[in-house]
Amino acid sequence: MRRQRVLGTLVLVGAVCIGVGAYQAPPQGGRQGGRGPAGPTEETLKATVLQKLGDNLYIVTGATPPRNFPPGGGNTAVFITEKGVVLVDTKNPGWGQVILDKVRTVTDKPIIAIINTHTHRDHTGGNEFFGAGAMVESVVQENTKANMQRMDIFQGEQAKYLPTRTFKDTMSLFSGKDRIDLFYFGRGHTNGDAWVLFRALNVVHAGDQFALREPQLANVADGGSLVEHPTSLRKALAGLPNTNTFITGHSTVMTRRDVEEFAQFSEDFVRYAEAQIKAGKSVDEAAAGWKLPAAYKGKGYQIQEMRVRNNMQIAYDELKASAR
Repeated sequence: MRRQRVLGTLVLVGAVCIGVGAYQAPPQGGRQGGRGPAGPTEETLKATVLQKLGDNLYIVTGATPPRNFPPGGGNTAVFITEKGVVLVDTKNPGWGQVILDKVRTVTDKPIIAIINTHTHRDHTGGNEFFGAGAMVESVVQENTKANMQRMDIFQGEQAKYLPTRTFKDTMSLFSGKDRIDLFYFGRGHTNGDAWVLFRALNVVHAGDQFALREPQLANVADGGSLVEHPTSLRKALAGLPNTNTFITGHSTVMTRRDVEEFAQFSEDFVRYAEAQIKAGKSVDEAAAGWKLPAAYKGKGYQIQEMRVRNNMQIAYDELKASAR
């Protein structure tokens, strides 16, 4: 049974906002310094842009996709509500100041909440900078919190930056034009991939369930599944029937048709692996024989030999395990 926890306007005003204001006020400050050794270079700074998607929705992205990852990590959504700014994903460690600098070009409101689409440091690395969990409301899918608890950047004293709220299947934050709906539609990149819907705009942040047009990366250590990925994408499409604008993890903004195509691409890869197992082919033989299907040529799909080999191994392992 799906459960939904409505948080209304959250408990983000009063003492929290006072702390947030003090924490984020000086654009040149911050816990990680933003431009230290782990931070951005001048080249990546120049490539980082703030892209407007609506009157109150932006993404902090970077280098031109599809193959070049936006510098610093995943795409960061910036949603400006009546009470403050909600960030979705916070890039790599050292990039918090860059995100804040971009936010300050469009609003002086404080950062009041952070949502992470999944656990990986290129999406959660700036949580500490913004005081996520300690001073700013932090929300993730429940499996993602469990995954984050194993990460080096959240050990010891850093554990105070772990998320303070989790959801299993659905959750709603705020109300009216500020409403954000969170969904979990199943495994894929990890076992806790959240889809973040900005309800009034019908725009969703898909995180790395759709990172780039390339063979999907299923992070097995964090519960990811290559076999279940296409099903999870189709569940998302069914659960978001009015949405046609999808913020990806590392590429451009995509359409519903793009997601449908990517789900088929992912399924085709799995079905190919299944056929190779039945034919008695080894993982190496199957990987060497896989070529980009004609249906996807000329559409910006980027194929790396190592990714194909790794994914073939993951598909073989999953398919063989399910056949036992």
